[in-house]
Amino acid sequence: MKEYVVFIGKHTVRMLLLLFFVSAVAFTLVSISPIDPLQANVGQAALGSMSQEQIAKLKDYWGVGQPPVERFLHWAGDFFRGDMGVSLLYRQPVAKVIGVRLSNSLWLMAIAWILSGLAGFVLGILSGLREGSFLDRIIKGYSLLIASTPAFWLALVLLMIFAVWLKVLPIGLSVPIGVETEGVTFADRIQHAILPAVTLSITGIANITLHTREKMIEIMESDYVLFAKARGESTWDIVKNHALRNVLLPAITLQFASISEIFGGSVLVEQTFSYPGLGQAAVTAGLGSDVPLLLGITVISAAFVFGGNLIANVLYGIIDPRIRRGGAKV
Repeated sequence: MKEYVVFIGKHTVRMLLLLFFVSAVAFTLVSISPIDPLQANVGQAALGSMSQEQIAKLKDYWGVGQPPVERFLHWAGDFFRGDMGVSLLYRQPVAKVIGVRLSNSLWLMAIAWILSGLAGFVLGILSGLREGSFLDRIIKGYSLLIASTPAFWLALVLLMIFAVWLKVLPIGLSVPIGVETEGVTFADRIQHAILPAVTLSITGIANITLHTREKMIEIMESDYVLFAKARGESTWDIVKNHALRNVLLPAITLQFASISEIFGGSVLVEQTFSYPGLGQAAVTAGLGSDVPLLLGITVISAAFVFGGNLIANVLYGIIDPRIRRGGAKV
């Protein structure tokens, strides 16, 4: 029990340090951005018709001219006390904006994460078991092709096929156009989430498939598997008794590490499908110099990614206690 407390405690401290440095880097990038928040959000023509007093109020509202270090420390102090600030674009608490957008994105990314993990793991095992066969060449070729395909391009292809040509799925958004919130059904939300979820799932399969395949080939060529074959064990018994446990460890790491890829891919996918999720909000906040919202999204996203890696490390420690103890004693 003590080992688990120390193990999780170390990773929690690392997560807090990571969140601080990630937020600092994000703030620095926004501060040195060439985008003028006044021109981006008010417009040059509107600024030309304003008085100096009005422009001064706008500069104060957008934080133009304030020392960057002072602004960051002020934000960090409020964030540490549980106040994520107010979005400059939406004029609502950042926590509320993130909550609404995250509810749209979270189940979308969860579906993609589960589907890509299961499909990649199964395809990798099948490909590794049939190395050099026609099935192996098909799966390997598909994985290499998908790994080099941009997510936004795949989203556009699926959009043209299923929304424009076949007209079987909606062209974008998360709910039907012109329907009030009370009239939106769960089936409507699922229908609008199919294309974004499928796009994220397809792009996430390749890495897990290829890594699982290589590990499976290595296991099937090992001495203990050759000895099992000599004893007359069937392929399924070999996979069940010898291969699954060994191939599961790297698959767990890749699956939880893929959370960062899904977060990154969701930004492009949500933009393509005009899906009002966290990724689209991040793009809007970045282009509009909405520092409180952008930093809030950055910290939440980094927490999700680090949390996924933490879960992978904990599961590693459960499966193999030597990892939890820092390695086996010789």
